[in-house]
Amino acid sequence: MQDLGKIHQLIIPFMGRDIIFNIDAMVMTWIVISVLLVFGYFATRKAGLLPEPVQVFGELIVTMIYDLTEDALEERSKTYAPLICALFMFLVTCNWIGLFPHMHEPTKDLNTPLSLGVMGFFIAHYAGIRAKGIGTYLKEYCHPIFLMAPLNVIGELAKVVSISFRLFGNIMGGSIIILVVSYLTYSILLPPFLNFFFVIFIGAIQAFVFTMLTLVYISVQVH
Repeated sequence: MQDLGKIHQLIIPFMGRDIIFNIDAMVMTWIVISVLLVFGYFATRKAGLLPEPVQVFGELIVTMIYDLTEDALEERSKTYAPLICALFMFLVTCNWIGLFPHMHEPTKDLNTPLSLGVMGFFIAHYAGIRAKGIGTYLKEYCHPIFLMAPLNVIGELAKVVSISFRLFGNIMGGSIIILVVSYLTYSILLPPFLNFFFVIFIGAIQAFVFTMLTLVYISVQVH
């Protein structure tokens, strides 16, 4: 994982304020997108009854996510399964890319998980309005009494903060632990094991948790 102190930024003055762009996170994000596009190409270019290993791996992920989406959304699963599958694959690749030298996880930048959390928030509520109608959707915020409406709104906004900071905290926490232990042990034995553990295992778990919470939020809104 990259040294936490070495973050390349682009600062652009705008209306008396500085807009800061994390160049490292942006570059890593585009690398992740490129990797997924290449993976998708090789997984589908020779699709057949006798699949190649890349196709098998791709079908395994897609089938797993589609089954989970169908359990949660039933007849609406075909509409949202591609989104859920793409979200999981993007997140798990973001979390795993830190295993390679001179690369780090885009999810270590709070802007990445927060943007995905906001995206999931709007998609879930759009799905709710589309499924129930605007009248029924708004009435649910007044349940059990209309005085609860502000609290219900705050609760919905808190979901965005919750899933975003959970992902960011776990990925950043793993980076800090590895960095501290590396300095204490001079990177001899333990840090490589910790690096593998946090990047592969914790990275996959956190990507799955974030994706499933997004799926649950959509399911709650449409039912």
